Amino acid sequence: MSVARVTEIISSSSESFEDAVRQGVRRANQTLKDVRGAWVEGHKVVCDGQGHITEYRVILKVTFVLKD
Repeated sequence: MSVARVTEIISSSSESFEDAVRQGVRRANQTLKDVRGAWVEGHKVVCDGQGHITEYRVILKVTFVLKD
């Protein structure tokens, strides 16, 4: 039997939501062992004063298996 844990992280990218997800999972995998998946709980964009998007942010729920 295995037990998993879920942790929440926020990741950002100047390129796209997809890139923010990719970077978030990659970074989580550097710290957490046995990352099994993630789901996107939310999206947000940051805009400059002219209405141009400067940053894409995602809230990720990352699932990883706890060691015995």
